[in-house]
Amino acid sequence: MTRDTDRPQGYASPPCLAHEIDPAYFDPFAVDEAQARDVARWRKAERRRLVAERAEMPVSLRQAAGELIVPHLEAAILKRLGRLEGLTISAWWPIKAELNLRHWLTDLVARGVTVALPVVLTPAAPLVFRPWTPECEMVQGFWKIPVPAEGPEVIPQVTLAPVVGWDAAGFRLGYGGGYFDRTLAALLPRPLAIGVGLQAAEVTTIFPQPYDIAMDAIVTETGLHWPTGLDPANLLPTSLNSD
Repeated sequence: MTRDTDRPQGYASPPCLAHEIDPAYFDPFAVDEAQARDVARWRKAERRRLVAERAEMPVSLRQAAGELIVPHLEAAILKRLGRLEGLTISAWWPIKAELNLRHWLTDLVARGVTVALPVVLTPAAPLVFRPWTPECEMVQGFWKIPVPAEGPEVIPQVTLAPVVGWDAAGFRLGYGGGYFDRTLAALLPRPLAIGVGLQAAEVTTIFPQPYDIAMDAIVTETGLHWPTGLDPANLLPTSLNSD
């Protein structure tokens, strides 16, 4: 069986030419400095636009989207791993009008799931994960985001990542720090990686670069989105011991 980590990591093309050239013709490894600068400028502008649009949404709509996303998230995890109880699932503490799933995380803890939050111990290095419960002490971490004050480092079997933007190939647009990609590249065994965000944040492409890592699935309020070219009907449950 072909593993998700064996999937092609997408294509890359200059944003200024995206409307003129079929991206399928691009060599994903043919990235020059000029192209990388074009992509970086496009991503910065697109990131700013998407974050502003998300912030302008009424809180009630974002809350409703979070409620709709939960059953799709559970379905994705069950599809691949067969259970939730006993797993370690990493999530996030919401900032910048991100979807707030803390009510679901509290429910997961009560159901026997170890919920973990990412912690930056070293700038520009992979994240580590510490267990979280509604009762644990929180302190201000990197970017002033609350993190568990203490606790053992754990390795999640499932990583949930908020997306600023996302595309049909499963690539996510984040805040530009590269922390999540570094972390996925370093984690062994490789966890099930799910991007979580709004349907309105879908873009034609994020113009993925060689260092970008595609998600195994994207979940929005409209449902579960498998990356283009991946037939979910052929997916078998992922072994918790596989790499």
